Amino acid sequence: MDKKLADLARAYHAGEKPGKIEIRPTKPYSTQHDLTLAYSPGVAVPCLDIQKHESSAYDYTSKGNLVAVISNGTAVLGLGDIGALAGKPVMEGKGLLFKIYAGIDVFDIEVNEKDPKKFIEIVKAIAPTFGGINLEDIKAPECFEIEEKLKQELNIPVMHDDQHGTAIISAAGLLNALILAEKSIEDVRIVINGAGASAFSCTKLYESFGAKRENIVMLDSKGVITQDRQDLTEQKRYFATDRKELRTLSDAIAGADVFVGLSRPGVLTQEMIKTMAPCPIVFALANPDPEITYEKAKAAREDVLMATGRSDYPNQINNVIGFPYIFRGALDVRATAINEDMKRAATLAIAAIARESVPDEVSRAYGNINLHFGPDYFIPKPVDPRLIVRVSKAVAQAAIESGVATKEIEDWNAYEDELMSRLGLMSHLTRRLHEAAKLTQHRVVYAAGENPAILRAAATVYNQGLAQPIILGDPKHIKHLAKELDVDIKGLEIVNHRSEDEQQRRQLYAETFAERNWRKGGNVPEALDKMFDPNYFGMMMLNHGDADAMITGIYSHHSHLARIAQKTVGLQEGVNHFATMHMVSLKNGPLFLADTTINYRLDAEALVDIAVMAAEKVRCFGIKPVIALVGFSNFGSDDASPSVEVQKAISILHKEHPELLVDGEMQVSMALHADKRDKRYPNNKLKGHNANVLIFPRLSAANACYQLLREADDAQEVVGPIQMGLNKPVYFADQEASVTDIVNITALATLDHSSCIV
Repeated sequence: MDKKLADLARAYHAGEKPGKIEIRPTKPYSTQHDLTLAYSPGVAVPCLDIQKHESSAYDYTSKGNLVAVISNGTAVLGLGDIGALAGKPVMEGKGLLFKIYAGIDVFDIEVNEKDPKKFIEIVKAIAPTFGGINLEDIKAPECFEIEEKLKQELNIPVMHDDQHGTAIISAAGLLNALILAEKSIEDVRIVINGAGASAFSCTKLYESFGAKRENIVMLDSKGVITQDRQDLTEQKRYFATDRKELRTLSDAIAGADVFVGLSRPGVLTQEMIKTMAPCPIVFALANPDPEITYEKAKAAREDVLMATGRSDYPNQINNVIGFPYIFRGALDVRATAINEDMKRAATLAIAAIARESVPDEVSRAYGNINLHFGPDYFIPKPVDPRLIVRVSKAVAQAAIESGVATKEIEDWNAYEDELMSRLGLMSHLTRRLHEAAKLTQHRVVYAAGENPAILRAAATVYNQGLAQPIILGDPKHIKHLAKELDVDIKGLEIVNHRSEDEQQRRQLYAETFAERNWRKGGNVPEALDKMFDPNYFGMMMLNHGDADAMITGIYSHHSHLARIAQKTVGLQEGVNHFATMHMVSLKNGPLFLADTTINYRLDAEALVDIAVMAAEKVRCFGIKPVIALVGFSNFGSDDASPSVEVQKAISILHKEHPELLVDGEMQVSMALHADKRDKRYPNNKLKGHNANVLIFPRLSAANACYQLLREADDAQEVVGPIQMGLNKPVYFADQEASVTDIVNITALATLDHSSCIV
């Protein structure tokens, strides 16, 4: 790993609060009465109930949504036996993935014990705490014994994801690749390079789908595993071949239909691929460097069907497509195990998703590319929102049908709705946003290049491949600051807009600006003076195509920047106002607030403009906008001037934009609680819907609301300001913006060229 990435990793994990996960209360605790119920004496009641009926633990505790990620650190990623404590960042990371993809809580537990029997006893002893156990990064062959014994002796789901996660995703990919190759799994010859835990589990699962053992050749570090070898474990002996003439990978792969690599980089050559059968299927899963690169494999055979473990190539075998949803389905029916039927159901559900039409939101996340079932897409993308519903439901149904479920699901439609509510939509949206930005590679200019947060953010943007940053400022100062901050600025373009080198460009920009604004008294000498200001210069870069987007706002008031933006890039055609919107993540989903930074007082015309623009932006996130114009009164109960303007705006919106789900004026509590609103005002246009877009008639109210939500404990994330109305993507960072905030609005800005954000 290079120093740049190593430093970023250290900074990420140390951060504001060390680690990646934390525990938060889920019940009220502010009063003495709350604490009486939470602890003594009230807590005695559920304790005694559980003593009588152990299943009551699922009703009274977090057991039913709590998974243990347990490791002894003997096979951590590609690092090997680094010890239990050194593996803790990985286990915390696994916990993070469980939470953001499936809403599952995790305790990561690092056990300093390598003896399998002692390790088993330790896990058995703590098992009552959990609804499921995810074994992680335990070396073979001990992992086989540990998992098998725990599955036999515990009545909760136990799964070693290193084995079964890879098996499930690769099996789904294999089934689809065979469809494309027009081959039958019963007939194909399969070569498995690698004989560890994942290799054994993958091959066993392929066998369950019809692969013939006599058609399978497995290799370890010593070569082909043949029956005459004396050094075989029980698992290796199971797949040992009687074909003694096969000794090397070159021998085994000649004429083979499928290669699955679970070994090390570079072991598969182009010459070997050329000897394979027509339409060869190559899964090179060594990570980060595969057994053969995607480019080399494609160069060797045009007809190759290729998958890797990497996200930068088509068909990524990524365990996150499986394990969160497998445990989600198992927990939701209180399964006593994760059995073969459940794994097969997960495999088939994942495979089926890839064969169906791809939702627009997934295509947009990957740069509006035409994703469809074929050689470059036979495994679903990790951001696909269908996974949580389809895979979890398939696993839950299989658990019920196979008899390991202890809880029935009576209403499957309601269960699907519940699954979607667990998705953690905001994080999902942000991940899609970043994935899409990586594909645009737009040039983003930063006006405050000598600000530490901007410099760190620009370096992060470059390192993550989100955009090509251009920093405005004095190169000497910027390089000195970078050295002080220990920030690697290689790859960042630095433009000193005040230097003699930029004199010609300043002149060109000034002439354009003066011509654009001459009816407002603009002239070239005055315009030339303005071009020494990074905001004017940066925005004119956008006008002349020297940059694609701009980030500013750290040092200037947004109202001042808004005036500059309207003089330089101007407003979109048909739009009379410019505004901003923030997106705040709450427990029940994202909430959009406008206008949070630009317009102090909004008349009816401005409110209409902002409501229409906000609706368009929200749709681009794949969310149906439900818009409430909010204030201190409800539906005309007060005749103060702000209320009157809102009432006028509502009348215009209902007449001119009947397609919008919008109403007001209403108080925030009415907007966010449909049941309360509908009971008191049954004729409102939002009936049955909680609002997800709030439009405020005053900047002070909108800004205070978003700032308050930003500081609230249950606000997971805030993204914005989201620009609405400008002709070019000029985004204003908040003056107190963090590096993460700036990175997120950079991603937004890069995607503002298209009709939709993600």
